[in-house]
Amino acid sequence: MRIYRRRLPHWDAPGQPTFVTFRLHGSLPAHRVFDPQITSGRAFVCMDRLLDCATDGPLYLRQPAIADMVMSAIREGHSRFNRYGLHAFVIMPNHVHLLVTPAGPLRDWLAPLKGFTGIQANRLLCRTGERFWQEESFDRLIRNEREFEKTRAYIEANPVQAALVTRPEDWPWSSAGT
Repeated sequence: MRIYRRRLPHWDAPGQPTFVTFRLHGSLPAHRVFDPQITSGRAFVCMDRLLDCATDGPLYLRQPAIADMVMSAIREGHSRFNRYGLHAFVIMPNHVHLLVTPAGPLRDWLAPLKGFTGIQANRLLCRTGERFWQEESFDRLIRNEREFEKTRAYIEANPVQAALVTRPEDWPWSSAGT
């Protein structure tokens, strides 16, 4: 297992289930303040709540063509490229949650996924030279079966928590309905 740190800590553990979240560039308020002593887990919860109730900032993933393209790329990362085992996912208006078992290091599958989908989304939006995804992502290793199931449920219930639908299976850009 390889551990490295940017703003957040990251663990590369191919073969171990991992929860990953990435978001649109500029999707969080620029002047938000997190206590420097806060754990990365608590910071994630705060960040996710801000993302879920955002009414401004980029919400490009609300557009069905973009959400469909991202969902297709996520699925192909599993079925076509064998970069990870895909257990659960949700595409929210401004962020994505994945529960995967990576076949290799995080950067070997997440960078191509974000790179490809960012280029394709910017084409659909008729944008050039602009960042689509925030550079850094949040990741957490799943330690046991209980945490795995809790994480899967969290991912698939995210559209309900954000008041986008009343049942997880009603959100079209999620593994809950498949």
